[in-house]
Amino acid sequence: MSVILELTKVTKRFGGLVAVNAVDLRIETGSISSVIGPNGAGKTTIFNTITGIYKPEEGDIRFDGQTIVGMRPDRITAQGMCRTFQNIRLFHNMTVLENILVGAHTRTPSTAWGAVLRTRHFKQAEEEARQEAQRLLLYVGLPRGLGDQLARNLPYGQQRRVEIARALASKPKLILLDEPTAGMNPQETESATRLFRKLRDDLGITVVLIEHDMKVVMGISERISVIDYGQKIAEGTPAEVRKDQRVIEAYLGRHAESTTISMH
Repeated sequence: MSVILELTKVTKRFGGLVAVNAVDLRIETGSISSVIGPNGAGKTTIFNTITGIYKPEEGDIRFDGQTIVGMRPDRITAQGMCRTFQNIRLFHNMTVLENILVGAHTRTPSTAWGAVLRTRHFKQAEEEARQEAQRLLLYVGLPRGLGDQLARNLPYGQQRRVEIARALASKPKLILLDEPTAGMNPQETESATRLFRKLRDDLGITVVLIEHDMKVVMGISERISVIDYGQKIAEGTPAEVRKDQRVIEAYLGRHAESTTISMH
């Protein structure tokens, strides 16, 4: 299987702190993978470095065969990679539909003159984008009538789905989900997990998660990479990772007895 994302010896420093230390990561096209590790291990920093928010001091990041180190986040999105954030970043004073349309701007063929003059081509592109936003609203499991509501008025679980719909509006090949089930109740988590599978199975999108819920991680991932103190300490299938002594120590302490990480 081909590789859609590859990190080679990626290092990110903040002053004297090495937040990510020579991390290698290979994500196969069409896979569902997870990056896990204790709080503060460097997982979100890795996502921020992949998506151009941070530039690594060392190493290379290749997406779809092309290096993206130094590329602006909007250009990386235009290449076919999108993400959600650990803390929801919706425009709370905009409607749900308007939030989703923001994600489509990299794919909407329009010019400044077209927008000013409201040309027929611009209006057609705008209407097609609205129809696609409505379709994505339904696809992520939100009711049609929600589109005109302000994003801030939605409950937490629905806001998460709006954020995913906005990411999908950019028509990604790869989606990075940072703590996508955080704050959800068990029913919302189960529904969200089904949605993540749909992204891959229906749309062919490669999915990478940062997730603390081990039941989600072990139930959905085909491959798991474990980060601790900015370094990758283990990698493998859920069954392999769950029994890895280095992983057990990272989560439970250096003196943990030989056991396995619970799925519950």
